Amino acid sequence: MQPPMSPLTCRRPVRPVVSALVMALLTLQLGGCREETPGVTSRFSAFESQVDLSLVRVNPDQAEQAAAAIKREFGLMDQAWHAWEPGPMGRVNLLLPKGEPFVAPPSVLPLVRLSQTYSEQSGGLFNPAIGNLLDLWGFHADIPDCRPPPSERSIARLVEANPQMSDIRIEGLELQSTNPAVRLDFGDLTKGYAIDLAIELLRERGVRDAMVQIGNDVRAIGERSGQPWRVPVRRPSGSAVLAILMVRGDESVASVSAADRNFIYGGVTYHNILDPRTGWPARDTLAVTVAHGDAATATAAATALFVAGPEQWHRVAQAMGIRYVLLVDSRGTIHMNPEMRDRIEMVDGKTNLVISPPLVSPTGGTAPSPTGGTGER
Repeated sequence: MQPPMSPLTCRRPVRPVVSALVMALLTLQLGGCREETPGVTSRFSAFESQVDLSLVRVNPDQAEQAAAAIKREFGLMDQAWHAWEPGPMGRVNLLLPKGEPFVAPPSVLPLVRLSQTYSEQSGGLFNPAIGNLLDLWGFHADIPDCRPPPSERSIARLVEANPQMSDIRIEGLELQSTNPAVRLDFGDLTKGYAIDLAIELLRERGVRDAMVQIGNDVRAIGERSGQPWRVPVRRPSGSAVLAILMVRGDESVASVSAADRNFIYGGVTYHNILDPRTGWPARDTLAVTVAHGDAATATAAATALFVAGPEQWHRVAQAMGIRYVLLVDSRGTIHMNPEMRDRIEMVDGKTNLVISPPLVSPTGGTAPSPTGGTGER
């Protein structure tokens, strides 16, 4: 049910304010080791987020060239994958409702394939086909409008249309939708996939120790001067550090939060992580952090587990081959599996923890990596 609202209590979206401690951890991750193995850091913007690139055991020229190449590629990807501006994705969303086959832009087709896999694994909880719902809520705007939520009737109409990734048929290089209600918005998956491609680019250039971060999504390879990378996990409010996750070898960490993109109306916060089953923002979760071998899988799983909530996240994580999960429910209780508990360092030891049974996928392994690996670490 839509809650009562007053236009006198309408506020613009709340952007998380990262604390000084978080910034210190992000910018000083190479601290204490620079005399032995100098590190080079770069920072720029892409995908409406801050990008941080940290490289170890590289010379300045190598680092500068790698950073310039990644910045250039990210700019092209951002333009190609933007869901509500002219470009390849815009063309796809214009053609899908027509129901006729068309040649997909090469930049979009891999994301469609991955999204179909993640959607099937998650039982439809990860569903980039609900772009029309996101538009109805106003989340296609750079800054969501401070306005009443959509009417229950308009939401129900789009939910009943039931757009699914399985409605899209792929034949060679062609796409065709059997449901005119399908409109694609890949959300954070674009960031995760871009991070994976950036790691491949760095490896091709001979970089073996690096971290690439876009917003709340990180992938690290190698080490930072013999030590693991320290990845901060923010509190759901985004204003402080909840925990530190150690990453070594090759692993990604993705987080989603109700505070990332939202608006407040009538004293109620409405965020952009919609439950495809209801058309409304998922209600039982405040934040999710997932660790996995590749960033694309981690970002998709974090969204799916946020929607699944505290009662269903464990089952969905198993189906998606995820081994490390931390979920904060709407009451502030932290849920995690034993594998995550054993490797995470909680900053506040007074938190209310619920430890689930171990996470083992039905096949005994993990989901396949979009870059060809197994994701097993």
